[in-house]
Amino acid sequence: MHELSLTRSVVAIVLEKAAGRKVKGVRLSVGALAGVELQALRFCFPLVTEGTAMEGAALHIDEVPGKARCTGCADEITLDVPLGLCPCEKREPLALLSGDELLVKEMEVE
Repeated sequence: MHELSLTRSVVAIVLEKAAGRKVKGVRLSVGALAGVELQALRFCFPLVTEGTAMEGAALHIDEVPGKARCTGCADEITLDVPLGLCPCEKREPLALLSGDELLVKEMEVE
């Protein structure tokens, strides 16, 4: 379960930026193509924050859909998997636009 190590990394980043202040909440953007199990991330969060300045902090996750642009026809399509071809007649590769990110977007500190 790599979500545990991802959660540890997120918490380390937030604690560093908080510089000792109590963290009340954090907002993440997680792409649908990032390979992250959101339920596991939510499960790990209170375990990893226990005993830190983030203990009891709220975790908010914004899910970002996978989107790509066809390199042939320039249409944008939604993706459920990271690879694919455009359904257009050109069958050209896709250029990924969003959906593979895992970002700390916001944090609320006291």
